[in-house]
Amino acid sequence: MAKSTESNAQSLSRTPLYDLSTELKARMVEFSGWEMPVQYTSISTEHEAVRTKAGMFDISHMGKFIAQGHDLIEKIQYLVPSDLSSLEPGKAQYTVLLNSQGGIIDDFIFYRQSNDPLTNEVRGFMIVNAATKANDKAWILSHLENSGVKFQDISEEKVLLAVQGPEAESYLQQFVKENLASIGFFGHSDITVLDKPGFIARTGYTGEDGFEIMVDPPVGIELWRSLLNAGVTPCGLGARDTLRLEAAMALYGQDIDTETTPLEAGLSWLVHLDKKGEFIARQVLETQKAEGVSKRLVGLEMLERGIARHGYPVLSDGKVVGEVTSGTKSPTLGKAIALAYIPKKLAKVGQKLEVEIRGKIYAAIVVKRPFYRSKKLKVKS
Repeated sequence: MAKSTESNAQSLSRTPLYDLSTELKARMVEFSGWEMPVQYTSISTEHEAVRTKAGMFDISHMGKFIAQGHDLIEKIQYLVPSDLSSLEPGKAQYTVLLNSQGGIIDDFIFYRQSNDPLTNEVRGFMIVNAATKANDKAWILSHLENSGVKFQDISEEKVLLAVQGPEAESYLQQFVKENLASIGFFGHSDITVLDKPGFIARTGYTGEDGFEIMVDPPVGIELWRSLLNAGVTPCGLGARDTLRLEAAMALYGQDIDTETTPLEAGLSWLVHLDKKGEFIARQVLETQKAEGVSKRLVGLEMLERGIARHGYPVLSDGKVVGEVTSGTKSPTLGKAIALAYIPKKLAKVGQKLEVEIRGKIYAAIVVKRPFYRSKKLKVKS
């Protein structure tokens, strides 16, 4: 997933919270051009903290775009398969940018904000993946030409913190003026954090309840220290990966990419063909929906000892039929789990398959996604 940074640290970007991670003796790795903490203590300890109490992640490396204009929704609508026209201010939509073949350029969250009080222009905010930020920006800007929509990349200007877990709200509430209980799942709001302005959303990438908070760097540093002193566990990329995989959340570049469509990736719930007009690759997705997809992303559970990893072959009756995209030993379930693309005819729950691990064949079975479902949170499968 990530490489040690000892030799190439000079060329890597660092978030404003980097020094706080090194103070805690976090193990740093290269990730999408950034030097990021992979773990502070152990992945299993950090994972358990998020599942049972609360953990916090520095996700400041992610891309952050703001846009404003009367035609903003109409322009972004054309780039995604989701219907954003009915999205009310204070609500957010997880969606994907599509290329002309229906492949996924990136997955991201679009936050509909209140209209500008002076101009009544629509305002929106987008959080995109760090590795694809430059491509996403170029793609979006190429479709905003002569639209009057103003676009700003504020990625380098803000700290982004994720506080996740069943007790995230109670820990965070101590440092936020507004009542966090009033913000629903995928809701967001401007808030006051440590007496300073900030932005908060009830979103995350762990399968637990939680929040993502965007503030200026000095506020982010103070908030991190305050949460740490309050007892929130610092977590790295390692736990973030095991948590999202248990929740069957796709990782861009592994589980989804420009060669996979949202229908193949099990993201049909964000494709709103009946609710919206023309958009990039609409015809491709309409055809796929009518004729059915040829491959599908499924959940696998290993039936024997052995952990399926990214790139491992999936077999049926001794023949290679697919490939593992993500895999790990689930800390919560105590089982080896994986995501894999396989032919649609083999994608039924209960289907017996095999995974080749270092030259040996191990039994696996297709299971329902997500592998783990929080009691407090409804996660789409």
